[in-house]
Amino acid sequence: MSKNIEIGKKGEQIAAEFLRNKGYEIMQTNWRYSRAEVDIICKYNDHLIFVEVKTRSYNYYGEPAEFVTTKKEEFMMSAAAAFMEEIKYEWKFRFDVISIILNKDKLEKIEHFEDAFWPGW
Repeated sequence: MSKNIEIGKKGEQIAAEFLRNKGYEIMQTNWRYSRAEVDIICKYNDHLIFVEVKTRSYNYYGEPAEFVTTKKEEFMMSAAAAFMEEIKYEWKFRFDVISIILNKDKLEKIEHFEDAFWPGW
């Protein structure tokens, strides 16, 4: 497994634990639909939340959350629609981003951006 994949997986584990500690219920991790993947799908209060986790070893070129592309947002929206259809969900939902910086495999910084983007459907 490449170093980048290892860092990404570790970041997703940290993000899931971070959300659990905030009272979120994790429903799925690494949920795939077609070519899209949602890192974490969870519930909090009456919201269904689709989370993209971005993990980097440093922020020399920008914060990890800045690397969520428009294309990634489109893939997530497509996957979210499929997931909601699959579970027959038609209520409140949002898209969050969790930004993580790991320094030598230790958590240096974590930020949670709620409502990070909104679908243009």
